[in-house]
Amino acid sequence: MESALRRAGRRHYSDLSFVEPLRRLLFAYDREADLSRFGRHAVRFDVLRCLTNFLRLDRAEEENPAIIARPIEKPIFITGLPRSATTFLHTLLALDPAHAAPRCWQMIYPYPSSVLGMNVRKAEVDHQLLMFRLLSPGVDQLHPMAAGTPQECTDITAHVFQSLRFDTTHRIPSYQRWLDVHGHDAAFRFHRRFLQHLDAQAPGRRWVLKSPDHVFSLAAIRKIYPDARIVFLHRDPLSVVASCLKLAELLRKPFTRHIDRNELGDQVSGRLVESAEEMARAASRDPGILHLHYRKIVTAPMEAVRTLYDHYGLDLSKDAETRMKAWLTRSHGHRHPRYRLEEFGLDPRDLGRRFAHYMQAFGVISEASATQLH
Repeated sequence: MESALRRAGRRHYSDLSFVEPLRRLLFAYDREADLSRFGRHAVRFDVLRCLTNFLRLDRAEEENPAIIARPIEKPIFITGLPRSATTFLHTLLALDPAHAAPRCWQMIYPYPSSVLGMNVRKAEVDHQLLMFRLLSPGVDQLHPMAAGTPQECTDITAHVFQSLRFDTTHRIPSYQRWLDVHGHDAAFRFHRRFLQHLDAQAPGRRWVLKSPDHVFSLAAIRKIYPDARIVFLHRDPLSVVASCLKLAELLRKPFTRHIDRNELGDQVSGRLVESAEEMARAASRDPGILHLHYRKIVTAPMEAVRTLYDHYGLDLSKDAETRMKAWLTRSHGHRHPRYRLEEFGLDPRDLGRRFAHYMQAFGVISEASATQLH
């Protein structure tokens, strides 16, 4: 924290509520994550970046106090099981000029830095992503990213060390248990603050946001954004669990000295079952949630878009429609390599039984038999 203050030329933080989450996170990193030498370096870099960004927001608010009064009205939150086309739909909606979506480089550095007209921050992030792809071959096949693409909200809440992304990239069970009990209200108060800073740089658009992890944060989202529009995407879980496990393995690989695949299988599959059950509970409480199915999104994407726009009374302009159709002609879709559940110590039939309630609740159709999946 002192190092970040020196870097930023600041004397203090405007809010110290992040200190306890940071302490919990660092304890788990140190005692549970079995960090490699690179992992320890990466953790320090990431924490200092978040703290420095936090201080950058403080300075911007001192220079322009009106930032924190900016309204963030009727944002759209896309969530659902991973691999249910959340990224695909988010990218498609972000093509509408009436929409704004946080870009990957903005999540890493919320304010640009220009040299000779070039956004240095964006170039830095592209370089960082290239280095990560070299450190973890195969990750780009499962989750391609570039500095300019729309990104998930978990990188926003990471700035106050209350994010579900830490558990994805590291083995930190005590931190995850603490966060589940602590809740996400403080994280989403900061989320709104972060969006206000991005909105001040390019105002006048509706925010479209995305993360499968939002399933666990719906109460906080409703509290901080009472007029939020929530979209659930649904897909056969057995078609995606192994892919989620492989992605988690690849994301953790550069940072740790050891990965127990069976433990990872239990953790990730258990979390996905929790997510599915939480979606069923949320749907029973909130009839305003829009439900879309993976198959419809990938086979008739413009029809799915129109369904969303009609549901929320939005206008799909000719310009937006043209941009979306042009992108769809260039898009290669989102087919991912197939992986075996048994690689992570899981039984497909047992997993199918655990997801049965979710599939029945939302009319999710099995994409393949357990035999065909392997």
